[in-house]
Amino acid sequence: PVRSAVVNNSGGRITKIFAGWVTWLRDEVVVPNLGEKDGRRLLPMFLSLFFFITFINLLGMIPGGLTATASVYTAAGLSTITLILMVVGGMFVQGPIKFWLSLVPSGVPLALVPMLFVLEVLGLIIKPFALTMRLMANMTGGHLVLLSFLGLMFFFGQHNSATVGFAVSPLVVGMSVFMMIIEGFVALLQAYVFTLLSAIFVGMCLHPDH
Repeated sequence: PVRSAVVNNSGGRITKIFAGWVTWLRDEVVVPNLGEKDGRRLLPMFLSLFFFITFINLLGMIPGGLTATASVYTAAGLSTITLILMVVGGMFVQGPIKFWLSLVPSGVPLALVPMLFVLEVLGLIIKPFALTMRLMANMTGGHLVLLSFLGLMFFFGQHNSATVGFAVSPLVVGMSVFMMIIEGFVALLQAYVFTLLSAIFVGMCLHPDH
């Protein structure tokens, strides 16, 4: 249904909303960074990353739910997908030998080539590591702030009196609701940032000249 909505502008309201997201990600995120041919070829992968991260982030906001991306294992698994696309995709498009040779810019003095090659290989690993830490830290940080707000009324109630705890509870609840709204925005923003950076990193490996 979403594919038909993108192609034919058909379907219901929910379908058109998803079609709008798909079209925006294709035209503004994937294709500009990977090119028309490779962008359309890898579009389903990046769409899967975006919607998967978005939905599991939002599921973590449900009472009793858990945010899977706050776990280093989930974040690292998603980043590993990006790393595989970078290396395998780069070797597929450029060729295995040219991919590794292109890591070192042309015109570099021969004596510096070994050092630069090692640094560039490390860079391939550091980029997914940065994705992992960014996603995990942002999703964990929001929950910690929310728990800190909720803990204020228990703190005042325990160290002062139950009356004080109840007195500050409206302010605490208001701050917590505001934080939940912010977390909803952060959940969507982190999915976008992860997908955008992944597209940029993969595009750099597929087309280093650009």
